[in-house]
Amino acid sequence: MAKPTGSRLVIYAALAGNLAIAIAKFIAAGISGSSAMLSEGVHSLVDTINELLLLYGLRRAEQKPDTTHPFGYGRELYFWSFIVALLVFAAGAGVSAYEGIQHIRNPEPATNHLISYIVLGVSFVFEGASWWIALREFRATKGAMGYFEAFRRSKDPSTFTVLLEDSAALLGLGFALIGLLAAQLLEMPILDGVASLCIAGVLAVTAFLLARETKGLLVGEPAHPSVANRILAVATHDTDLRRANGVTTMQMGPDQVVAMLSAEFEDDRATPQIEACITRIEKAVKAEYPELVALFVKPQTPEVFQERKAALGDPQSAP
Repeated sequence: MAKPTGSRLVIYAALAGNLAIAIAKFIAAGISGSSAMLSEGVHSLVDTINELLLLYGLRRAEQKPDTTHPFGYGRELYFWSFIVALLVFAAGAGVSAYEGIQHIRNPEPATNHLISYIVLGVSFVFEGASWWIALREFRATKGAMGYFEAFRRSKDPSTFTVLLEDSAALLGLGFALIGLLAAQLLEMPILDGVASLCIAGVLAVTAFLLARETKGLLVGEPAHPSVANRILAVATHDTDLRRANGVTTMQMGPDQVVAMLSAEFEDDRATPQIEACITRIEKAVKAEYPELVALFVKPQTPEVFQERKAALGDPQSAP
């Protein structure tokens, strides 16, 4: 069996931990009657389903291009990541909020606290291990960028989705522990329900961040600027081009980029020479950026290119 890639390793680690934790939390919630533990059980169950959806999305995204999807299936991962964000909000935050409100309206003291504390402690260990694996993988891909900037610029939602989910899980466990302790020590079972509402809030914020980022990828975002810069650098030094006007890129998947180069060729170049020029540029860029699946070259004068940029509202297009 092939060794899992970084993204898959992160998801497999989270999947194994969340499945075991979900079972333990539901058992503890059934025995103790704790609202916070039940919310945490739902949280872990949703995370388990999310990991399965991400694995399915990764598998679909790796399909080779065909006549119906000539640029590949990379956006399958973006679609399923968006579904994950919706699940976190609807199933995770929604159920936790409902359970919290019900417990606040009809507070009942939890029992068998020791079981709940043991499950929470074990959950901290498993979630912490999964979080560390996801963080380590995210660090390896973010380079010199800050964490928030890397999150905004990342084109692979599988890694940052698991990292966000695990971060939310650790916060949720903290709220559950505080809620149970406060309800027990202060003899105020209503605080157990308040903890559920706090967990719902954490999940709602997580879902919003995931939805915002995956929506951008799903609708269409440019690739990292370094890809366009490299295409321009290679094209500028090609003797068959009079001028390389600019490059437009589109991220089609975590490892799939399509680019369009606007260029003005020398007037005396014949069609075979132009074709050879395009092939040289594409081959040189692909050697450094293999994710470039297609490069289209549009012959344009600089004036026409600037007019199009101005029509798109690009402030740099002003003369």
